[in-house]
Amino acid sequence: MENKENKEIKPNPDQVSAGRLEIARMEGISKGAWTAALIALAVLIALGVLGYYLHKTDHNEQLALMEDQKTAFSLQLTERDSVINEWLQTFDQIEQDLAQIKEKEKMITLQSSDSEISKSRKDKIREDIKYINTLLEANKQKIASLNAQLKKAGVTMKALEDKVATLEASVKQYESDINEMKVALANKDIEINQLNTKVTGLDQTIAQQTETINDQIAEMNKAFLISGTFKDLRDRGILSKEGGFLGIGRKEALIEDFNDSLFAQIDITQTKIIPVNAKNVKLVTEHPSGSYELIRQDEKTVESIEIKDPEQFWKISKYAVVELVK
Repeated sequence: MENKENKEIKPNPDQVSAGRLEIARMEGISKGAWTAALIALAVLIALGVLGYYLHKTDHNEQLALMEDQKTAFSLQLTERDSVINEWLQTFDQIEQDLAQIKEKEKMITLQSSDSEISKSRKDKIREDIKYINTLLEANKQKIASLNAQLKKAGVTMKALEDKVATLEASVKQYESDINEMKVALANKDIEINQLNTKVTGLDQTIAQQTETINDQIAEMNKAFLISGTFKDLRDRGILSKEGGFLGIGRKEALIEDFNDSLFAQIDITQTKIIPVNAKNVKLVTEHPSGSYELIRQDEKTVESIEIKDPEQFWKISKYAVVELVK
């Protein structure tokens, strides 16, 4: 019976083989699962690495692109700031030029307001107008350049556009003012020429009148003087002796039709002394005694006749005949 029991508990070889096969199969399944898991993990890791690499590459490219855009934008800002600074400098220069034009315009207005303008002042006005024209032309070119730059910039800057428009309007106004000044100066030239013609005519009239007056004054102040001994005066046809009886009591008398050319013509306002240098002297022509005085060198010699009151001395006669007694 004991052998029977031992026989019953002895394992069946087929069963043992089947169990081993099952165990082997289970182990194979387990190993396959691990292998698949490892392969899947490797694939995931590879995909992760690849994804990270691709992400990093794309990120770097985006960073590089952003850096390029930043650099380009910075250059644009720098260029824009440079252009704006250039515009502002141009604005300042134009405003300075316009202020200078305004000052010149005031000076021209003051100079041309006179009724008479000298040639030198007129030339100065023309030079100032020419200088203003040069400034206006230069500023027109600057404004045209600003407008071109604004269009090229491709942006709307209303403040700058308004500033340019204001400067352009100022330049046009000054151009209009200068043109009016040119017309006024031309009209002034016509007026001056007309005035010059009138002045020339007046000058000629005044010159003629002055000459006439001077001639009249010279005629009024003209007198005739002759001196000499009786014999000299008689021989020259100035004096003669008349009256008396048998040569006694005869007196010197002027010959009526004597020749004026024998006399020295004098200006009564200039002649105050009549030289004598003789023992005695006698005025044959009539002159008030209080209007002259005999000046003696000594008791024996009369040096000259001093005319103290020319108006009275020449009042009766403009001829003076001085007879010298040697």
